[in-house]
Amino acid sequence: MNLNVSQGNHSAKCIRDTTVTSVVFPCLYSMLFLAALVFNCLAAWIFFQIPSSTTFVVYLKNVVVADLLMTLTVPIKVLADTGLGSWQVKFFYCRYSAVLFYSSMYISILLLGLISLDRYLKIVRPFGKCVMQRAIFGKVLSVAVWVLILSLALPNTLLSDRPPTPSSNLKCSSLKGPAGLYWHEGYNYFCQALFWGTLALMVLCYTFISQRVYESYVSSRSRSDSAAKRTKARVFVVVGVFFVCFAPFHFTRVPYTLGQTRAAHTCAVQQRLYVTKETTLWLSATNICLDPLIYIFLCGRFRRKLIGAMRGKSAPMGVTDSATESVPRLEMSVM
Repeated sequence: MNLNVSQGNHSAKCIRDTTVTSVVFPCLYSMLFLAALVFNCLAAWIFFQIPSSTTFVVYLKNVVVADLLMTLTVPIKVLADTGLGSWQVKFFYCRYSAVLFYSSMYISILLLGLISLDRYLKIVRPFGKCVMQRAIFGKVLSVAVWVLILSLALPNTLLSDRPPTPSSNLKCSSLKGPAGLYWHEGYNYFCQALFWGTLALMVLCYTFISQRVYESYVSSRSRSDSAAKRTKARVFVVVGVFFVCFAPFHFTRVPYTLGQTRAAHTCAVQQRLYVTKETTLWLSATNICLDPLIYIFLCGRFRRKLIGAMRGKSAPMGVTDSATESVPRLEMSVM
C-alpha cells in the first residue's frame, strides 16, 4: 500500500494540503518550545529543592517531568512538519516522538486530576489522614500512572511496523497495519474517557473546595465576600485553563481518528479535520507553559522558593502549605 495515503479506498485518493501546518504552526510551536523550556527548567530546579514529603509535592514533581518530556518532543514535531528534516525524521516522529508527546500529555492530565483529589482530601476533609494522603502512596500511584499510560501507548509504537519509504507527505497512519489502526482507535477512546473523567473529577473537587473556603471566611470574617469571591475565581481558573487547553482537542480527536482508521469522511472533511486537529493540538500543548503558572497558585512552598530565588534568597523550608492552617492561610493552600 502506498505510504502517502491513509487506509480505505475512498481516502486513498486524499492528499493533504499542509500549507498552514508546515508554516504557521511550526513557528507557534517554536515559540512555545522556548517558553516552555525556560519555565519548566525553572520549575524543575525549584521543585527538586523541595522534599517529597507530601502527596501534593510528589504529584507536582511528576507533572514537571511529564511537561519536560513533552517539551523535548516539540522540536522533532517542528522538523517533521516543516519538512526541514529528512523523511527519517518524520518516521521517527510518527513511531516514537508523537507517542511520547501524547503519553506525556495524558500523564499530566491524570496527575492534575489526582492533585485536585488531593486538595479535596486535605481541605474539605482535613481530619483523620487516610492512606491516600501519605507520600509513599503518592509515589506508588505516580509510578502506576506512568506504567499504565506508557504500557497502553507502547503498542502504538510496536504496531507502526510497516516499512517506510522516502516521502515528503508521509502520514503516520500509513505506518500501521489493521491491528495497529484498531489499537490506535481503541486507545483514543480510552484517552477520551480519561480526559472527560478527569475534568468531571476536577469540577467536583474544586466545587467542594470553593464552598469550604467560602464557609470558612463566613465563619471567621465579617467582611468575607470579596475574599471568598476572589478565592472562588482562582479555584476555577485552574479548571478553566484545563478545559480551554484540552477540551477542544478532545471534541475533535474522535472524528479525526475515525477518518484515519475507517475512512469515514470525504477528502474535504478530512482536510478540515486535520487542520482543526492540529490547531486544537497546539492549544493543548500550550498547557506545558501554563502548568508552571498553576504551580504558583497551587503550591505555597513553590511560590516562596520562586520569590526567594528572584530576590536572591532561600525560602524557609520549615513553612508548609498545609490545608489545616488557619482560615486566612486556607485561601493560599487551596491554590
